[in-house]
Amino acid sequence: MSKKTSYKTVLRESETLLIEKKSKFISHVMPVDNEPDAIEYLNKIRAKYPDATHNVYAYVIDENNIFRYSDDGEPSGTAGMPVLDAIRKAGLVDVIVVVTRYFGGTLLGTGGLVHTYGASASKGLEASEIIMREQCNVLSVRLDYNMAGKLQHKIAADRLMLEDTVYAENVELIICSPIGETERLMAQIIDLTNGKAECAVKDKKYVNRKI
Repeated sequence: MSKKTSYKTVLRESETLLIEKKSKFISHVMPVDNEPDAIEYLNKIRAKYPDATHNVYAYVIDENNIFRYSDDGEPSGTAGMPVLDAIRKAGLVDVIVVVTRYFGGTLLGTGGLVHTYGASASKGLEASEIIMREQCNVLSVRLDYNMAGKLQHKIAADRLMLEDTVYAENVELIICSPIGETERLMAQIIDLTNGKAECAVKDKKYVNRKI
């Protein structure tokens, strides 16, 4: 898994179909945390389509800057590299793309293969929903009930990520704050509540943001 505070990847697995001159190109995309997970997914797709003409793939793992690709029998440079290029152009990491081809009887030529494998990979990536994963602090804010309205208004106005609200003797609001913005946010909360709020970082987690 990436150690960056923020990075682009895909949200979910997807399967898309592209047909070019009767050849079927089935793109499978999967978010993965490491190389063993990528290899496991590749083997799963190979087992699903044992009679396919080709199972071309590429993956990029942010940790240790790992990337691999294979033409799987297609002419060198016409398949795996275009798939890898689609991942790179989208700026993604921690993802594998496998494009399964069933030959339709008509040769596509070098340029046709490059275009179609790249287009198939891009279509699959779009279907998987590209997201930004951002490392956040999970911030606990405790304050009196008469101060809660001010903070709730700020949360709504600034579109902060409110995880939960706990009503007990005091009100506790659980807010996810990007790591680089946490100190500033805590200072703003203290100022807003005239120093009466109690702020503490409880945890860290990655939060998915739509792009």
